[in-house]
Amino acid sequence: MQRFSTLVSLFSVATQLMAQETQRPNIVYIMTDDHTAQMMSCYGHSPVQTPNLDRIAEEGVIFSESFVANSLSGPSRACMITGKHSHKNGFTNNEHGIFDGSQQTMPKLMQQAGYQTALIGKWHLVSLPTGFDHWEILPGQGDYYNPDFITMDGKQHTEHGYCTDIVTDKSIAWLEQRDTSRPFILFVHHKACHRPWLPDFKDFRTYEDKTFPLPETFWDKWEGREAAQQQEMSIASAHDMDLAYDCKIYSKGDQSRLTENYERMVNRLEPADRQTYWQFYDSITTDFRSRHYEGDALTEAKFQRYMRDYAKVTKSLDENVGRLMQYLRDHGMLENTLVVYTSDQGFYMGEHGWFDKRFMYEESFHTPLIMRLPDGYRRRGWVKEMVQNIDYAPTFLDMAGAPIPADIQGRSLVPLLKGKKTEGKWRDALYYHFYEFPAEHMVKRHYGIRTKRWKLIHFYNDNDQWELYDLKNDPNELHNLYGQPRYAKQQARLHEQLRQLQKEYDDDIEAQLQRR
Repeated sequence: MQRFSTLVSLFSVATQLMAQETQRPNIVYIMTDDHTAQMMSCYGHSPVQTPNLDRIAEEGVIFSESFVANSLSGPSRACMITGKHSHKNGFTNNEHGIFDGSQQTMPKLMQQAGYQTALIGKWHLVSLPTGFDHWEILPGQGDYYNPDFITMDGKQHTEHGYCTDIVTDKSIAWLEQRDTSRPFILFVHHKACHRPWLPDFKDFRTYEDKTFPLPETFWDKWEGREAAQQQEMSIASAHDMDLAYDCKIYSKGDQSRLTENYERMVNRLEPADRQTYWQFYDSITTDFRSRHYEGDALTEAKFQRYMRDYAKVTKSLDENVGRLMQYLRDHGMLENTLVVYTSDQGFYMGEHGWFDKRFMYEESFHTPLIMRLPDGYRRRGWVKEMVQNIDYAPTFLDMAGAPIPADIQGRSLVPLLKGKKTEGKWRDALYYHFYEFPAEHMVKRHYGIRTKRWKLIHFYNDNDQWELYDLKNDPNELHNLYGQPRYAKQQARLHEQLRQLQKEYDDDIEAQLQRR
């Protein structure tokens, strides 16, 4: 009888564990590169439609106040995977250093919690991934056409096709062979929409008849913003936005600092495909040069070429997200799967006359974030609390029922996703720190604080400039209010809040600067 009772007890425990296992949600985390909210129709005012992304937002939540901790690809990924700011995870910029894969990361903690972990696509942290049961990554930035992949045995091979399709294919293939008795977290990391925006062949002619509206700040002259005047990410500049590499305006024999790299990327194609590519873009080049653009007209023409190819790459991305979502839907997985779509940062689509990212200004600091929630999470529609990419790690751990280590600096979004009231309980400010200078695009090092209404930025290193913005009355950040007597009290409050955030996150940069 005692033996029977023991067996019943063991069976009960096993049943409870199995029930818990089925209740813990799977997580599919889709991250793109340089895809900005301005190019997602669910955020409104987008010049292109993204129906598959829109459906995720319509069936779940869309974050209006989503930001990064460091607007640069590698550092942003390090913040996401550790739940810590750059100075704590050690990967501050793309130009120097290697991500320390031996440190505590969210995938390792998810493994310890019993989750299968897999990563497909862009890694961009120099060292090889750790904490994953399976990974297959693009080396460095990766290529759009016939991309190389590195596998877990350390070998590199070439896949034939378009990168966005291949990353999706590989993600679905992993889902097909996973251990269905255990929950999983799958990281789907696309190269799109990174420069130089090489489109899928089927999308060559898409958007070619579309004229994109100029952003209202397109002709910004950056008065009162010294760091903005000294950047190298201007569409107007022949050095910054290369006609061949960025706009595909190129004839054999043209020379610029990026033509060799552009040719290398196209030459990855098979001969027949290469011929098709050159035929199409040769016709674009011929028409472009026949118009003899100069001055402002040339700047606007470059903007149109940039926007058209970026939009084409976005179209393929949206379709592939739809394909992955359809797999989850067809296999009955959506009810118990959190689907997250985001980018590693925002991007400039001509705002302030720029492309690229890096700055703490809104277009690059802000990043899209939409989620389709599993059963049991009630929140729907817009989420207006301020969130940051250091919050993803604790959120996933919380949903997995795993402990959140005390040194993780982000906050779990689970209370927001469950629809709990957060008045007076949620953060009222965000901290940002950008380190990569001197480097490509030459954006000065800076750190700062953003509240719901105000932003204070300090540019440092080879300069010492402060900027203050009233985001309510100046959402485009055109008027630097720093030092104006009218805003002295608000300025002092923000300085104090900034010091408190730096103390909370253990970033002693101001103390370092004072010691110089």
